[in-house]
Amino acid sequence: MDRRLLPAPLIGVLTVLAMFLWLMLWGGMILLPLAILKILLPAPPLRRALGRALVWIAGVPWVRGNSAIYTLLHGRRSGYRLDPALDPRRSWLIVSNHQSWADILILFDAFGGRVPFPRFFLKKELIWVPLVGFICWALDMPFMKRHSREAVAANPALKNQDLETTRRFCEKYKRQPITVVNFVEGTRSSPAKRLARQSPYQHLLRPKSAGLSFMLNAMGEQFAGLIDVTLVYQTTNQSKLWSFLCGEQHAVQLQARVLQLPDTLLHGDYSDDADYRTRFQDWVNQLWADKDLELARLRSERSR
Repeated sequence: MDRRLLPAPLIGVLTVLAMFLWLMLWGGMILLPLAILKILLPAPPLRRALGRALVWIAGVPWVRGNSAIYTLLHGRRSGYRLDPALDPRRSWLIVSNHQSWADILILFDAFGGRVPFPRFFLKKELIWVPLVGFICWALDMPFMKRHSREAVAANPALKNQDLETTRRFCEKYKRQPITVVNFVEGTRSSPAKRLARQSPYQHLLRPKSAGLSFMLNAMGEQFAGLIDVTLVYQTTNQSKLWSFLCGEQHAVQLQARVLQLPDTLLHGDYSDDADYRTRFQDWVNQLWADKDLELARLRSERSR
């Protein structure tokens, strides 16, 4: 198929249709029945074994099938620059800037087969999306419930709910390879949000450190390293997700470098130890300042 002969909106429709049919095949006919069986099995070892099978099905046929769809309809992506140290037999922590729902599809495409199947922290509302929410739950994706500042002020106990979800998730995966994805900004970045929140960065929102600190305290020694991902889209007048589905992001830039996690930050009390909290925030802020400069460089490089 010569995609250049097709209008971009038609490529977008074909991509969505192909991904939906692939999801129905692997998700509806295979993953869904196995996920239901996982719930019904009485023995924990059997549930764990079935859970590993579910992850393999999602990580190999589903992810690689989607990548084949992108290649067929969009062409080969030329902008991925991945660190050669990546190893699917080890655990990793991915930290990335966040601009669009397309980020998730691109991360699956870029890292498929190179790291263990990635797990994302998802908004709790997504669990109600038909089929997709149930599959994410069956694959042990953690769902986080965001509370407004007003709600937390009225009920301070709500502040610790997401940390408790993180704790249970970390405990489950302490002894097997896993890739955890953390969008440290907490939400998708946009010029309007950066202005409203008075971000000190040109291309990023302020990073949120508490959840990341909790995860490193629980699993830091398990991670082989931090994969620092910087993602830059081609300029578009429409949503980045639709632009991606239409094949207009075939040259999207994704740069991934492996960094060592500081030993001094793997253990500490972020809530009650002011010195540790300051050191941890300084580390994250420096990481974010470097990423902001890298985003500026990559965008300048693209515009030449």
